[in-house]
Amino acid sequence: MFSNIGLPEILIILLIVLILFGAKRIPEVAGSLGKGINEFKRNMSEAQRAITEPPRDETRSIGAERDVPRPTPATPEEEEARQPKRLLG
Repeated sequence: MFSNIGLPEILIILLIVLILFGAKRIPEVAGSLGKGINEFKRNMSEAQRAITEPPRDETRSIGAERDVPRPTPATPEEEEARQPKRLLG
């Protein structure tokens, strides 16, 4: 289906992307895409590992829940970093 994609077709696609997102947004979009691909690969490898490795024995005593550290509240900078970037608008 995609065997006939050549240089002219790729240039047309890149021109359309440039028109839609603008020159300033393309690096942000590419970075977000790269991060998404890395996250997908990491999750796939974790899922593969969970399937192939035997489950760990996690028998605990009743009082063991108290030993688990509680997560600390996020600072405003961390909260802002967690928010997804707006690509358009």
